[in-house]
Amino acid sequence: MSTTQPAAPSEQGPAAGTAEKKLRPGRTNATKQRLFEASMELIGERGAAGVTVDEIAAAAGVSKGTVYYNFGSKSDLIAQLLRHGVDIMLVRLQAIEGEASDPLESMKNMVGQAMEFMDEYPSFARLWVSENWRTPGEWSAVFAELRAELLAVIGSAVERVAAGYKVDESVVRGSLEAAIFGAIFVVGLDRQTYNPERTREQSVAAVMTIMHGYVIK
Repeated sequence: MSTTQPAAPSEQGPAAGTAEKKLRPGRTNATKQRLFEASMELIGERGAAGVTVDEIAAAAGVSKGTVYYNFGSKSDLIAQLLRHGVDIMLVRLQAIEGEASDPLESMKNMVGQAMEFMDEYPSFARLWVSENWRTPGEWSAVFAELRAELLAVIGSAVERVAAGYKVDESVVRGSLEAAIFGAIFVVGLDRQTYNPERTREQSVAAVMTIMHGYVIK
């Protein structure tokens, strides 16, 4: 198959409508969202290596040429879909950031929002956990960039807690943020995979014990 793709019309369509139930990044277009949802479903069934571009395109209702025109390769497609998933999560976290006057309550709301995202896109969470710590990995550079963006949001929330409460200064901030970040994924996936009877609120409470331990009573 030739690597040269025919010209295709731009897919920089209008931003997702405000009537949509979930917040999504303004630059997201409908085609990328369909590809994201189709890819996550297929990857959840067989893993990233077991899914072909043809299958992703068919499940999303677009042509294979459209996928290659916009992303170039399967590897680039997965990288862009990882970015897309993180963009969705970031928008949701930033939308509620600082809404509550109590910074601990604000952090709890953000953890709950992250858990809700994982409930909506469980295969994204599994892809993240399975590939993020693979060294060397095909998408290591992408994961490093996206991880830094998510940790920055968590760091801002931790900073507000530290400004509003007396905290344990011996705790290394980078490690604290990494612990919260990791706990969200591990606790969320553990509930989905092994303990579906647990509520989201129970999972959020478990993650928040990290922050309550950081605050000095």
